[in-house]
Amino acid sequence: MARTLVLIRHAKAEHPDDRDDHGRALAGQGRRDAPVIGRWLHAQDVQVQVAVVSSAKRTRQTYQLLAAELPGAPDPVVTDDVYYASAGDLLEIVRALPPEVASAVIVGHNPGIGMLANALDDGDSAVEDTARMRAGFPTSSVAVFTVGGDWAAVDPGGVRLVGYTVARG
Repeated sequence: MARTLVLIRHAKAEHPDDRDDHGRALAGQGRRDAPVIGRWLHAQDVQVQVAVVSSAKRTRQTYQLLAAELPGAPDPVVTDDVYYASAGDLLEIVRALPPEVASAVIVGHNPGIGMLANALDDGDSAVEDTARMRAGFPTSSVAVFTVGGDWAAVDPGGVRLVGYTVARG
């Protein structure tokens, strides 16, 4: 069974001096960008069965806004494991997805989420913006991959990038 993996960096967050990093909310730009992510995923016909979302406020808000634009979007699994995650940690989250799941989204943070996106890509993508993804993974970046085998067998360089965008509203 072919699977779909979507990696998303949260939308633009505010930078108040009086709030810890975990509690930072989306900035106005982020609140405009996050729904664009959902509309783009819908236009790409991406169906999401499982959403694993960092416990940070900005990632939860990003998912809530994008999910409102994505018919059938599931309730998120919110976890600190994504908030603190390196690319390796995120890869382990992917590998632990249940075998019956055909599509999953992870909403997280840089540097981990961008590093994982670049590490997973098999380099054979026909996606026009692949070079842009490799150059950086800014806020509201979305990478969509096709996974040919089981989640447990996902390795760096082992999945195909089939879509990439930086959603701006």
